[in-house]
Parts: sequence; structure tokens; C-alpha cells
Amino acid sequence: MLPWVYFALFDGHAGSGVAVAASNTLQKIIQEKLMNIIDLLLPSTVENGDAKDNATFLPFGAGDKKISTDSLIIGALETAFWDMDKQIARDKKHYKMTGGCTVLVALFILGKLYLANAGDSRAIICRGDKVIPMSADFTPESERSRIKHLGMQCPELLGSDFTHLEFIRRPVRADLGKRLLCRDAYMTGWAYKTITTEDLKFPLIYGEGKRSRVLATIGVTRGFGDHDLKAQSSNVDIKPFLTAEPEVRVFDVNSEELTEGDVLVMGTDGLWDVMANEKAAEIVQKSLDHFPANDTQRVKFRYISAAQDLVMHSRGKLKERNWRTADNRAATIDDISVFVIPLKSYQDEHRAWTASLLPPHQSPPPPALGLPLPPTPGNVAP
Repeated sequence: MLPWVYFALFDGHAGSGVAVAASNTLQKIIQEKLMNIIDLLLPSTVENGDAKDNATFLPFGAGDKKISTDSLIIGALETAFWDMDKQIARDKKHYKMTGGCTVLVALFILGKLYLANAGDSRAIICRGDKVIPMSADFTPESERSRIKHLGMQCPELLGSDFTHLEFIRRPVRADLGKRLLCRDAYMTGWAYKTITTEDLKFPLIYGEGKRSRVLATIGVTRGFGDHDLKAQSSNVDIKPFLTAEPEVRVFDVNSEELTEGDVLVMGTDGLWDVMANEKAAEIVQKSLDHFPANDTQRVKFRYISAAQDLVMHSRGKLKERNWRTADNRAATIDDISVFVIPLKSYQDEHRAWTASLLPPHQSPPPPALGLPLPPTPGNVAP
């Protein structure tokens, strides 16, 4: 048996249909992908109480290419995301499945954490006051270059209403024949361009920061669904500019000296719209201090309380018809979902599993102390 643990957040928009479908199905697809490579994932040897790295050699034409365990698991997650989005596209033809969703997946396997993100939800690791970002936000602002390049290379996707060019401000008819600073898809700087009627079209990416939109319609660029989404007041399809491709980051849980206060925080964009990573770590640490790990009566509330504190700080309180945070800033109006997940439990589980693989004549390493591990959602069997 190869134990693994899975957490996921699906933040829906324009309806909950796609988010519900993905939450019911994605883990099954991931398990299928892991089963396909199970013979390459199971360790062949154990050294010093730890499973030896499973880098292997696979034949590729004239030579051999070294394939690491990390690349195999990352590949399983990437193909699972793509297959999930394709299945949603097929199912939408037969079932009412509205909207789309962003996706944030945490997979604990073989002593490591694999964090796959497609969208603007976010994950960080908090180790006291130290923050380790485990994802990046994928928005029209952060993916401006990719989307503009696609618009430049495939202008037919823009119809007759949009342009991939970016101007310092949107041109109007009074600007015809005049010069405005412009940035093309291949540019990082700015240059003058004489305005023509073609430049009066609406920009492919409009707005700045959190208010930026693709084709003046959607504020996220990665995730599942949105196959039928059209640009506002237009017949232009938006899906070609979106992608289900996840970014996967890896954290080696087993090699770290972890404590019960080291946690993974996963949250939807409603949390991060009003909270910096460092502030989240500060709130989590204060909450954990109120529920010491050695308090057997209250420890079961430790991580739930930390998640609740994050939500309450972001939601704020109603003051004169406006929701404000404790530091009197605008609170979020978006939905919020948060996980606070202890890391040491999964480190302990991996070390116990590795010890079980040792030959009978070899003594296992001293057991690591930690919190009881929550039930695992699934196991991969050879």
C-alpha cells in the first residue's frame, strides 16, 4: 500500500455546477493517474529509515532519460487536471453544469507535499513567523503576457471587437492620428503608436490588479469549466484564453524538522483579497498559541480555531453599513473557504510507513512524536 492524503478547494463562479462536479470526481482521476505509475513510485530500497529516492531510468529512443519521482507525480497531477476539464466539457452536453471554478489541490505522498494550483486561490506554509508561498495567483494581471501573445498569434479569437494591444489609456475617436504610448505582446516596455480605427477596439485585458478582466468579463485565467462563456455583448468565446494547466510546487515534508505549529494554509481568494501572507501567518500563530499541543482536552479545536480566526478577520464587522476589518480596512465581500493543515502528522505517518518497509532484521528509527493523523481519504494499492 502507498498511503496518500488529499485536500482540495474548488471556488466556483457563475454557478456551483462545475465546482461540485470537480469536487466529486477529481480525486478519483488523480488516483487513477497514480495507479498508472504505481510500479515506479513504490520504493525498491530503504536506507537509514527512509525510502530511497525513486529516480529511475526509462528508455527513450536512442538513450536513457532520468525521470525523478517528483516529475512523475507532477505529471499525474497535470494530466488529472486536463482530464477533469475535458470530462466537464463532455458532461455539459448532457447535464446542466453552470459556471466554472478555480482549483487548489494539496497531495501528501512519499514524504512530500505537492501543491497544484489553477486559479487565484492560494496556499502558504507557516512556520512560526516564516512564510513559504506554495502557489501564485493566476489572474489577467499576472498572465497578461501569455494571453496577449495568444491574441497576437491568433487574432481570429478576438473577433471584430477586441485588440491584443495595450495602451497607456483606452484610445477614443479624438485620438485618431495622434500618438499614444502602446505595448505589444512581445514588449515589456512602452513605445509610441499612431492611433488608427483598429486601435479603438476594446482591449483583450482591461483594468489593473484585482479589477483586471479578460475580454471585459472574467477575472481568473486558470481553472475548470467556462466552456460556454462568451464576452459581454459579444459572441467571442473566452475559453481559448483560459487553461486548466496547474502550477505544481513541491515541499519536502520528511526532510524538515517540523513542530506541531508548522501548518499549511489553503484559502480561496476571498481570504487573500484583504490579507497578506505575513498577516495570515501572524493570525495562525496567535490562534495556535491559545490551544497548546499538550492540552489533550482542547487540542482537537486547535487547527479549526485557526481557520475560523482567518475567516473572521477577513470578514470583519459591520460598521455603518460597511464591513470593516479590525484595522479598519475594507473587509472581503467574497465567499471564504480555508484549511489549516498540520504538517508534522503527515511527516510522522510517512516515517511510520517507511519503517514498516524495513527488513525484519533491521531496526526502525525511533518513532517521531506528533498529533494523531486524521483518516486518509485514499490509498493507492499496487
